[in-house]
Amino acid sequence: MNFTLLKQWAREKGYDVLKEKGTEVCIWTVKDDPAITGMADTLRDTATQIYNHMTDDKWVEYQEEYKRTKEINYE
Repeated sequence: MNFTLLKQWAREKGYDVLKEKGTEVCIWTVKDDPAITGMADTLRDTATQIYNHMTDDKWVEYQEEYKRTKEINYE
């Protein structure tokens, strides 16, 4: 995903995304509430943070559940 696609996707979902020139650092805000904001070092992390905010951390919960249920015991 490039920045243009990320920005378009975020805008459709009600977010604004800005990218610092010369870096991959992105800052996102909720259009209706600019006090809600986040910052990420990569485009992927920016998309993940926005998705987590939209879904009330559903992705984070999924990952934690996956780790709990799929732990491998090598002993």
